Amino acid sequence: MTDSEKLDLLLEKVGNLEKKVDSFEKKVDGLEKKIDSLEKKVNDLDKRVTDLEKEVAKIKTTLENETNRNIMVIAEGHLDLSRKLNECIRLSSDIKARQEIQDVFINVHNNKLKAL
Repeated sequence: MTDSEKLDLLLEKVGNLEKKVDSFEKKVDGLEKKIDSLEKKVNDLDKRVTDLEKEVAKIKTTLENETNRNIMVIAEGHLDLSRKLNECIRLSSDIKARQEIQDVFINVHNNKLKAL
């Protein structure tokens, strides 16, 4: 093989290598664009997650400060109603017992009057 043939072969291989390097550079450029796009999406996602965390914190605060307190107020009101109901039931039972005693007295006196 002559020097000229070797040089031609070497030039051909260098040319192929340049094509491969150009192709590799294009692929790297495409990859960089995809990475940039991915970074933008991750940044957007981070912002959305931060916003969601803030909203969740607001909801937790509302639950702790307002909802739970209102539930306690309602529960206390129901407890008072329950006490009042129990008192009404007790009074009703007392009245019914007195009425039964009065009915007995009326019957006794009614029988005495009939006997006269």
